[in-house]
Amino acid sequence: RSIVLLGDPNQLAQVTQGIHPDGADASALGHVLGSDATIPPERGIFLDTTFRLHPAVNAFISPTFYEDRLGTAEGTERQEVTDADRDVDLGGSGVRWRPVVHAGNAQRSAQEANAVADLVAALLDTTWVDRDGNERPLEPADLLVVAPYNAHVAAVRGELERRLGRDVARRVGTVDKFQGREGAVAIYTMSASSAEEAPRGIEFLYERNRLNVAVSRARALAIVVASPELLRVACHTPDQMRRVNALCRFVEIATAERERELLGAAAPA
Repeated sequence: RSIVLLGDPNQLAQVTQGIHPDGADASALGHVLGSDATIPPERGIFLDTTFRLHPAVNAFISPTFYEDRLGTAEGTERQEVTDADRDVDLGGSGVRWRPVVHAGNAQRSAQEANAVADLVAALLDTTWVDRDGNERPLEPADLLVVAPYNAHVAAVRGELERRLGRDVARRVGTVDKFQGREGAVAIYTMSASSAEEAPRGIEFLYERNRLNVAVSRARALAIVVASPELLRVACHTPDQMRRVNALCRFVEIATAERERELLGAAAPA
């Protein structure tokens, strides 16, 4: 007589093979929601509290993917990375943008793999503070490194293993592997030099659910490592504009955060 549908259509769907008519790949809940990002109050219950995300990370996630209806649980504001070298912009909490200039790369980028290894090495020399205020050295198990393509996963793993060891290299995978998992820090490395060079096009690399899952793995710090050319896209449809806008919004928020930090550091005591 009744059916309970539980899920989040803003996360990645099940991997499927085959060709189906338009709309056939949507979940039952997706059909119910239609064009809504979250369930309307008159049709169901939206679980409006995240027990994972720091408010500064949620400041990107909630308005971008959940119609600004997602709040954070008490204590998440204590989650942070401390004792970080200020020059590498890894202290505190929130979202960070690390542009890496490169050209001619599609499914893998040696330049981004090297940049990720630099970030991980710096992070492993910091302190993690959890929601209860407990402090300890940040460990490999606290990190997640996410990539869109298996070829780039292999490149980043290889660089991390060469420089930091096998335990660290195990913390790299695709978005599909890490859905449902979390870490103190999540790093999303996008590999392609430009939208034109991205395998499977804008629809795959800029998929909103993919960015949502990658960033929302982070309890305190979410970092996107990518070519700045990925922000310069000739969109041809409103859907493409919506996809690219999510990444641009991440960069806007990260840039604003960094400017506030620099202004605060420069202010007289």
